[in-house]
Amino acid sequence: MKPAPFDYLRPATVADALAALAAGGDDARLIAGGQSLMPMLNMRLVTPRTLIDLSALPELRRVEVADGWLTVGAAVTQNELLARPTLATEAPLLAAALPWVGHFQTRNRGTVGGSVAHADPSAEIPLCLVALEGEVVLRSARKRRTVPASGFFIGPLTTARAADEIVEAVRFRLRKPGAAYGFREMGMRHGDFAITALAATVEADRIRLSVGGVADRPTARDWPRLEGAALDEALNAFAWDLGGDDDQHATATYRRTLVRRLGRAVIEDAQTELTP
Repeated sequence: MKPAPFDYLRPATVADALAALAAGGDDARLIAGGQSLMPMLNMRLVTPRTLIDLSALPELRRVEVADGWLTVGAAVTQNELLARPTLATEAPLLAAALPWVGHFQTRNRGTVGGSVAHADPSAEIPLCLVALEGEVVLRSARKRRTVPASGFFIGPLTTARAADEIVEAVRFRLRKPGAAYGFREMGMRHGDFAITALAATVEADRIRLSVGGVADRPTARDWPRLEGAALDEALNAFAWDLGGDDDQHATATYRRTLVRRLGRAVIEDAQTELTP
């Protein structure tokens, strides 16, 4: 299929993009890499009258480190971030998860901000954002605001972004001294959507496990440093709290099993790397 006719705009500045978005109202859509939006356009699941391309805006293509944050402009591609030489030191969880995002070809076009804005419950970048207690910087013609990841994702493909806002940047917390991280994912094939993806952060006095692909949004749970049966009980309770549904890829029962088994495995992965 082919998309319905639309006007294509390639603004020169973020201010121009915001003005076009405000003028277009509900009939305008934003595009950066287009890896999620283009299939929806082709299937006519969305039929905007105006498409506003953010991919070339220099203001959205910066990566900066300051004040404990790795701030990634929304139009930075996934492969650009993965190729950053210092990423494994700054945010090792991101460095571990990004190779699981789609395939090399899609990462060349897919953007960090686009993945966050799309809010697929099984997507790896939103999962990392929740796991690292990150933030999303939103900007409209009226103001700029910052939303914690825990409040940004509302449900499947649904976020706290208002219709006149763009995702300007995504902020990930830098690696904490003495913390270690782990990431695991189960899918039909490498690069497919995750059936379940898990990210663990282990610190001297805390375990944080984040899960994608089970609930309607990436979800995190914090515990003290549990071990043995106490950890198994906590994982089981978390699995049941997440719920999950049966679909063509897996049953809810299987997803809960992955939370229990891969959850323990990814926590143990992080614990082996934990600085004494």
